[in-house]
Amino acid sequence: MTTRAVLFHELGGPEVLSVEEVPLPAPGPGEVLVRVEAIGLNRAEALFRAGTYYYPARLPGSRLGYEAAGTVEAVGAGVTAFAPGDPVLAAANFEFGEFGVYAERVVLPEEYLVARPAGVDAVTGAAVWLTYFTAYGGMVLTGGLRPGDHVVITGASSGVGTAAVQTALRVGAVPIAATRSEAKRKAVLALGAAHVVATETGDLAAEVRRITGGRGADLVFDAIGGPGFARLGDALRPGGTAVLYGWLDPRPVELSRNWPQTVHAYANGELARTEEGRRLAAGFIASGLRDGSLAPVVAEVFDGLERIADAHRLMESNAHTGKIVVRVRHQRH
Repeated sequence: MTTRAVLFHELGGPEVLSVEEVPLPAPGPGEVLVRVEAIGLNRAEALFRAGTYYYPARLPGSRLGYEAAGTVEAVGAGVTAFAPGDPVLAAANFEFGEFGVYAERVVLPEEYLVARPAGVDAVTGAAVWLTYFTAYGGMVLTGGLRPGDHVVITGASSGVGTAAVQTALRVGAVPIAATRSEAKRKAVLALGAAHVVATETGDLAAEVRRITGGRGADLVFDAIGGPGFARLGDALRPGGTAVLYGWLDPRPVELSRNWPQTVHAYANGELARTEEGRRLAAGFIASGLRDGSLAPVVAEVFDGLERIADAHRLMESNAHTGKIVVRVRHQRH
């Protein structure tokens, strides 16, 4: 059997992505065959495609994609957690150069999947797991975010950023959203952010100290890194915590002289590889979806794998707010 999947054979921009027929083996022991219904895009995939991610692509013919929602079609010997017909999500705890989920069908080890919460459609499912897992794992499990804490969230209009604002609110914390420009202020405020600071026109550290009555934030949750990380540290209270979960700025990370503070370099995949991490996040996410406190923001839905390059172009434009999703249209064979 074969399936259609997105591959790339050289590093570069969205134009290097192509849809091709690839072999589709039957699921072996401990493996699950999933019919993919929708794919959620993540910034890491653009970095991987361009050759700037923390591990290299397997060229030629690298796969791509961390996050997808689908339905189980078949299971291999020994699989007990899933059965045909079960709605599932990719757990984003794998190397996507090998197991990338930009495809009509994928075969994954069962530990690379989690159950899709009841009543959650495929587009919502593709937008929910990695963003909220990152926000919950980074801010709560790693950063120790508590009710009443002030948390500075950079890249607040991104998929993870919007999820982080909602997660902070659900915990009872006070989210201070940082965006690059004034253009996205209204959209971020509509999510419930208590305060929004445009970093191009304002002094973030000074604004945070004003907002907190001179005390400083308890936590910083940052996707950017680089020299600007030092200014985020300046915004912390003494003994505060900074969690760096991305490196959109490839320059060396600089630290603030505002000591003492705790700095964590958060690796989402490491937590997602543990059964306990997946259990805690799944419980938090499912309950938040049920009570409506977590509601993924979907910026745009593209129809068909053939639109994957267009979806990547939108992601790299930074013109969107929330998550970009590609709905998979299955072709008849």
